[in-house]
Amino acid sequence: MSTDIRLVVLDMAGTTVADDGLVELAFRSAAAALGVEADSPEHRRMLEHVHATMGESKISVFRHLFGEEEKAQRANLAFEEAYHDLVGAGHCAAIPGAAEAIAELRGQGRKVVLTTGFSRATQDSILNALGWQSIADLTLCPAEAGRGRPYPDMVLTALLRTGTDSVRQIAVAGDTGYDMLTGTRSGAPVVAGVLTGAHGEERLRADGATHVLASITELPKLIAG
Repeated sequence: MSTDIRLVVLDMAGTTVADDGLVELAFRSAAAALGVEADSPEHRRMLEHVHATMGESKISVFRHLFGEEEKAQRANLAFEEAYHDLVGAGHCAAIPGAAEAIAELRGQGRKVVLTTGFSRATQDSILNALGWQSIADLTLCPAEAGRGRPYPDMVLTALLRTGTDSVRQIAVAGDTGYDMLTGTRSGAPVVAGVLTGAHGEERLRADGATHVLASITELPKLIAG
């Protein structure tokens, strides 16, 4: 590619970090904390929404599901606690080759920023579990940027915080339609969907993917070509 990419903004769960159903397990705990009966019609409806909105800020998802702010906050807290416990129990692993891909991107002279739809506490627990505290130039969660996905705030905050000159120098990669929307809305010329997470190629392309890759390991070659 001839595009001058200087900043690469990467999603975590499903893109650089294996999800392995942790989001669904944590959601089940959150739903139970709010008194939603497991496998009830309401529970199934909520779970469908969670799957459809993978990548979105989790508090936004719970606001949609429960309506009242107090309930949404309780559900979000229960979700974060359950996810943290799962990570602490060892249910957290990198996508094969992800760490090497990040190192290659930085070795090419590009800034790398890791973003998430989780809270800072949960993001840090994942980074600590993987030993990734220094793997990227910057890590961001929705609360640090204004709004989460599908808004462009985290990508644009990454641009500002890294001193990148133009949105035309950004590549965004993720596994969900919301990641693709974030990338296109930010003005990034490279918006790469990966097939290691929540959504398939059809959803990724429908939401704006310029490229669809088998995994994040293909990204360094794509933007260096």
